[in-house]
Amino acid sequence: MAEKIRDIAHVSAVELLTPVLDDTVRFFTDTMAMEVVERRGNSAYLHAWDDYESFTVKVTGSGTSGIGRTWLRARSPEALERRVHDISSLGLGAGWSKDEPGYGPVFHFTDPDGHPFGLYYETRRYVASDATRPSLKNQAARFPGRGSNVRRLDHVNFLARDVPPNADFVATALTGRASEQIVLNDGTQAAVWYTFSDKSYDVVYTRDWTGSRGRLHHVAFATDTREDILRAADVFLEAGVHIETGPHKHAIQQTFFLYVWEPGGNRIELCNAGARLLLAPDHEVVTWTEAERAKGQAWGLKTIESFHTHGTPPVAEAEWA
Repeated sequence: MAEKIRDIAHVSAVELLTPVLDDTVRFFTDTMAMEVVERRGNSAYLHAWDDYESFTVKVTGSGTSGIGRTWLRARSPEALERRVHDISSLGLGAGWSKDEPGYGPVFHFTDPDGHPFGLYYETRRYVASDATRPSLKNQAARFPGRGSNVRRLDHVNFLARDVPPNADFVATALTGRASEQIVLNDGTQAAVWYTFSDKSYDVVYTRDWTGSRGRLHHVAFATDTREDILRAADVFLEAGVHIETGPHKHAIQQTFFLYVWEPGGNRIELCNAGARLLLAPDHEVVTWTEAERAKGQAWGLKTIESFHTHGTPPVAEAEWA
């Protein structure tokens, strides 16, 4: 068996679409403690305080909510070349771009479900200003000390018409390794979690109950501790942000979580995985059954109904019922 290579370093940034651009930007600056680092046209670029990259989230005004492009950084120029070759061989490549600030050449492509991605290696690191310069030289910016103080982007959960083709794509074309999955009684793979590093997961694909393509379930941001998430719940409460569910603990991946909807309607997760890492090079995929998932979350909380029905962009029931 050929040695498994890891050509993707991490998920570096994500673009969110919103019909209320200014409100969504305020959500990220005021309650998520991010910094606006650049504005271009109808887009704002925001930076989480310990992200070495120049931006973490791109918020773009749109007629509806949803996810735009997700950016991945390759581990080396050679890794980038290998991934471009394999993606192109599948007919999913869309060419090169130099349009985004902070990145060198970016290879655009889609997954089988149509979600847009960008893959690159060359990057310009975040440079702190006098106002954001940290006391400790081993972090990107000073600790903001406001809102929920999210440290970095953690993962993206995509909705997909069919999970297996996207799971196969991540495993082969993007060299990810599966960590956990949900398999229904009829053998259908309903969700799968993939990691590019030693984190327990970086991208997730969940079956879209509407049969639609290219939609978003949620984008997640990491906090330092569980206590940060408890404080964040108070922050969101006072800010009038819709809290969907949590704080609580997932059974899958054991992530401590809080889910809210930003003003544009996109689901945002604040998460803390504790000290859980996947250090075993021969990690075996953990499979969850329908019966096990029916028990709810780790401490018995039943999963709220909207968690299964809300995705962005929204789809009218008449379009899929």
